[in-house]
Amino acid sequence: MITGDWLDVGYLAEIPPRGARTIRVPGGDEVAVFRTGSDQVYALVNRCPHGKGPLSEGIVHGASVTCPLHNWVISLASGEAQGADKGCTPTIPVKISGGRVLILRSAIVALAPLVARAA
Repeated sequence: MITGDWLDVGYLAEIPPRGARTIRVPGGDEVAVFRTGSDQVYALVNRCPHGKGPLSEGIVHGASVTCPLHNWVISLASGEAQGADKGCTPTIPVKISGGRVLILRSAIVALAPLVARAA
């Protein structure tokens, strides 16, 4: 459901703590919505900047996720690779309203050209 510029992607309770849920957004791109152990929620394009691995299948620890392909650690807040690794995964603003997770639709539209080039 779209409410103004926010796209409703489901209930927070549907995302496991220290886990992720993927959604297809208008345009067909896949976004991973992550929930930390302390119930912080982040949304990123579901693709590691290194080997294009599915970040949603990685291990969430603190406010980071480890890519399942080559163990790159990605900040959920910034999308930046941590440590000596270099690269960035686009992030999407997210908010919680009434227990529902909302992502910023205009950010998804703005990211579409970047995602297409990275594929």
